[in-house]
Amino acid sequence: MDRGQAERLLPMLEELLAEAGVAWPDLDGIGVVTGPGNFTGVRLAVAAARGLALSLGIPAVGVSVFEALADRPGAVTITLADKRGRFAQSFRDGVALAPPVPLPGDGPAQAAQADPAVVARLAARRLGAAPPPAPLYLRPADATPSSDPLPVLLDDA
Repeated sequence: MDRGQAERLLPMLEELLAEAGVAWPDLDGIGVVTGPGNFTGVRLAVAAARGLALSLGIPAVGVSVFEALADRPGAVTITLADKRGRFAQSFRDGVALAPPVPLPGDGPAQAAQADPAVVARLAARRLGAAPPPAPLYLRPADATPSSDPLPVLLDDA
């Protein structure tokens, strides 16, 4: 979705819950993809997950696209690309061995779509043991950060 993400997210979640026959109070936690991905989409999804979790009194858990694609036994290296470069992260039995690293040049990369069922399964395993989700940024922001002090986040207090 190129535009209208903010306007459509909560109605889409309401539709999803209705289709599943589940209400907000039935949830034990919220899983959210933290990236890499569309900057605005990732920030919106993470903010919504944290806000919903705070209002419902349940944990929110972040899962990266790398983690979702690496959810399998054995050693695997996941390579993802966007229009500005490629990144790789290595795993053993689904556990990250190191943070994602940039790769030189062009080459093959895996599709960057995380299966929602895998994200839900990984998030469920981490309920109560994971810090609040935060976007996964693979490179510095193009914009200059504000010089204002950061706000205190209620779910981090």
